[in-house]
Amino acid sequence: MDEAAALAEWIIEQTSDALIYADRAGTIVRWNQAACRLFGFGADEALGSSLDLIIPEHLRAAHWAGYHAAVDSGSLKLQGLPTLTRAVAKGGGKLYVEMTFALVKDPDGAVVGSVAMARDVTERVEKERAARKAAAF
Repeated sequence: MDEAAALAEWIIEQTSDALIYADRAGTIVRWNQAACRLFGFGADEALGSSLDLIIPEHLRAAHWAGYHAAVDSGSLKLQGLPTLTRAVAKGGGKLYVEMTFALVKDPDGAVVGSVAMARDVTERVEKERAARKAAAF
């Protein structure tokens, strides 16, 4: 591995946000240590699995429709803006995660997959809900 590739690997592994790269079919190809911590699945469990691993069942149809539309068109609706969504962790625990997405393209501009960065915002969302509920009374 050359120096630039090693540096890129160190950056991916040491970033505090979960990084997930999936190929065009939605198969997980890259899963950093922060993803292991956030979702509870080790790389050995996640690599080669479908993104369904972390997508709640009730959101899967919408996720896949958007995923395939983005991969096929080469563009994203959110243009990299963060979005709040639900995710599922190992053992079935539900999380609120803030995610950003990007398409990964080869030098010719063809989409080869997508990358997502995620962080757990469950505590923040639950506090905001509790505050709204309290304010309603």
